[in-house]
Amino acid sequence: MKILIADDDRNLRTVLKNELSDAGFDVSEAENGRKTIDMLNKDEYDVLLLDLNMPGLNGIDVLKEAKKLGIATEAIILTAHATVSSAVEAMKIGAYDFLTKPFQMGELIATAEKAFEKKNLVRENLLLKSHLKRQAAAQGIITKNPRMLELLETVKQVSSSDLPILISGESGVGKELVAKTIHNSSNRSEGPFIAINCGAIPETMLESELFGHEKGAFTGAHAQKPGLLEIANRGTLFLDEIAELSSQLQGKLLRIIETGSFFRVGGVREITVDVLFVSATNRDVRKEVEAGTFRADLYYRVSALSFHIPPLRERKEDIPLLVDHIITHHTNFKNKHLSKKAIRVLTEYHWPGNVRELQNVMYRALFLAKKDVIEPADLPFDMIQKHGSRGARLEDIEREHILRVLKESGGQKGKAAEILGVNPKTLYRKLAHYGITE
Repeated sequence: MKILIADDDRNLRTVLKNELSDAGFDVSEAENGRKTIDMLNKDEYDVLLLDLNMPGLNGIDVLKEAKKLGIATEAIILTAHATVSSAVEAMKIGAYDFLTKPFQMGELIATAEKAFEKKNLVRENLLLKSHLKRQAAAQGIITKNPRMLELLETVKQVSSSDLPILISGESGVGKELVAKTIHNSSNRSEGPFIAINCGAIPETMLESELFGHEKGAFTGAHAQKPGLLEIANRGTLFLDEIAELSSQLQGKLLRIIETGSFFRVGGVREITVDVLFVSATNRDVRKEVEAGTFRADLYYRVSALSFHIPPLRERKEDIPLLVDHIITHHTNFKNKHLSKKAIRVLTEYHWPGNVRELQNVMYRALFLAKKDVIEPADLPFDMIQKHGSRGARLEDIEREHILRVLKESGGQKGKAAEILGVNPKTLYRKLAHYGITE
């Protein structure tokens, strides 16, 4: 522990320095407030033992200056009984604790050790936040597709804007991941990222989830509840599948975006929030506007900035990258890899479920594959059947897969058909075709 003693009493400084040095601490001293600030600027001290009554800058001034400079040192105030009120003021500014003179050396050392422990906890917390932020950035979108790279570059350019953003794209392309990337790149990254799927919650519940409710607002509202809008204050609210909102909720959302204020369900007090709205949809919202199912004024508000994520079938160069990413993020499977044939099957498949489907296919293959090399036979049967290699090679893959599943099911054809996801009649027909007998 590095300690700085700041006191104009030379004798007290000498006594404290000797005692604390004997206790194993690294101790320095300053005789006035200006010297204290200079030393805090030049070196990092864990604990500052600070006298309030010093010539020039007094202890309160030193604390204020240190706070303004962002100096992370825990201060313990050394004060006489007559200035206890000043010590309390110092704690309001940010001092850790105060001791009244005369004090016991054991009491001082114990207090200093607690202050040191707090400083270390604060440092560890800052390091953890920094690590999590870097980790969040590292968990961004894996791509080398030109359209996706251009999209990500645009995201960085608009990260300082508070304009509402609309992300469009098919289910499973990674709309929420792009929303998180927007949040992590913005000046709101320290604030909350709150996501809600507008299509997964009944309308009556959705209103309460978004706006919160007052006690007694409806049957079952036994207590006041803040909504997600309040929880997302100074952060980002991600509204997934926004096109599912009812016309009533569309109107309420429009007012919030325009004014930044709303009422809880059953409430009379207006609540103001500072929220970045990021919305997503797998529909063509312009067609919804033309059909009259989505408000035109809300559409223009939520799409002040807009991004479209291309489907995985239009960026197949990303498939090997995504596969490697999925494998390396599962330490239990770090030795596994796909054969060239398996990669070919994946890249020829049309991926209606996009990246989410690819993840599920890979998790299944990683868990079920008996060997380190994942072959086409380890992939879903319908994928091999519909989108694998053509001709004789496809038949070889299919035959091998059927044999493998039969072996796993102990020769029980009904169970094998269930695992393969086909009708038992289809399996019997395949067995006859490939000459697979008892």
